[in-house]
Amino acid sequence: MTRGSTLPAHRLSPLSGSLAIPAQTRTSPARPLDGFNASPVDEAHRTLLACLRSLRWARRIADHRPYPTLEALLAASDEAAYDLSPADLAEALTAESLPGLPEDAYGAAHMALNAAHAAYEARFGHAFVICLDGVPADEALDRVLEGIRSRLTNDPEDERVVAAEELRRLARQRLTGSVRAAGL
Repeated sequence: MTRGSTLPAHRLSPLSGSLAIPAQTRTSPARPLDGFNASPVDEAHRTLLACLRSLRWARRIADHRPYPTLEALLAASDEAAYDLSPADLAEALTAESLPGLPEDAYGAAHMALNAAHAAYEARFGHAFVICLDGVPADEALDRVLEGIRSRLTNDPEDERVVAAEELRRLARQRLTGSVRAAGL
C-alpha cells in the first residue's frame, strides 16, 4: 500500500486585474575606477600625463586597463615609474617645477628658494622635485629648502635615483587626487 501526501495540494486562486511583481535586478554601485577604465585612450593619456609627464609611463598604465581598485592602479603606476629609463626620467623632469610658495611667504623666502633652485638646476640640469605629501602647509617651504640644500651634495647618479623616487611619489599622489576629484 502506498501512501501519498497527507496534506492537500495548496493552490493560489488567480487574482484578476493584479500586476505581476516586476523582475528585480541587482545593480551594484559604480566602482571607483569605472570612468577611468572606460575612458577613451587619449583621455586616459591626458589624465595620466597630468600626473607624470612621461609618454611611456602614461601609455603603459593606460594600456593595462581595467584596474579593479585604486590600489591596483597605484601599484601599476609605481611599477611603471620604477622602469623609467634615463630618457623617460629626463622627459618627466622637464615638465616639473618647484612647488608654489604660500601667498603670505615673505620676499626673503622667495629669494632663498630661487637661489637654491638655481644652484640645483646648475648642478643637475633639471628642476628640483620633491613630494610634499603629508607635509603641513606651514612646513612646506622649510622642507623644500632643506631638501634642495641636502640634495645638492649628491653626485649626479645618486640624485637621479632620488629624483626618480620623488617623481614616483608625486605621480602616485597626483593620480590618487585625480581619481578622487573626478569621482572615478
